[in-house]
Amino acid sequence: MAMEEAQKLSTTEKASLNPNPSQIVGEDESGSKKLAYDQYPLEHRWTFWFNNRKSKRPTWGSSMRSIYTFSSAEEFWSVYNNIPHPSKLPAPADFHCFKYNIEPKWEDPVCANGGKWTLTFQKEKCDNSWLYTLLAMIGEQFDYGDEICGAVVSVRVRQDKIALWTKNASNEAAQLSIGRQWKEFLNCNEPMRFMFHEDAQKHGRAAKNRYVI
Repeated sequence: MAMEEAQKLSTTEKASLNPNPSQIVGEDESGSKKLAYDQYPLEHRWTFWFNNRKSKRPTWGSSMRSIYTFSSAEEFWSVYNNIPHPSKLPAPADFHCFKYNIEPKWEDPVCANGGKWTLTFQKEKCDNSWLYTLLAMIGEQFDYGDEICGAVVSVRVRQDKIALWTKNASNEAAQLSIGRQWKEFLNCNEPMRFMFHEDAQKHGRAAKNRYVI
């Protein structure tokens, strides 16, 4: 179902992230771009990934590549302000932001027993919600923040989706807490659904959601 974009950031999110510019100065050991100064460090390092689904490569994820790794508020804003927002991405494409050293794949050991909360949007209506999701993640706004692997915005021809990936799908209390807080951060009234990665792998499109809020 489609939802309207959220209209405002929480006071805590505004205070925790300061959009000051910095400059790209080189690459880290993984090959991702690294930016200059680190005045407001984040609790975790995060990596942006891009998956061009127009690629003709045979296996899923083979076209996925890391773009930038950042560890401060300044680095985040420098990257975010210089990459296309979801509404400007050509369909089909996926743009991910995951904790450093976690690949946005079911096969990653950290993700293997996890799942994801998903929200569906009308075309070109998810830019603000994508930003607010990123700020909530990297600003450690979730009570079960250690459960979060990352988030992905999926741009498609007819609609767009944002999914929040978590580590332990069977931890119902943690998943419900994350889902409810995410809805609150986005000021969202639409249904939000959680699917186990294991179910998605086994049953594909026939897989059923385990939690709905």
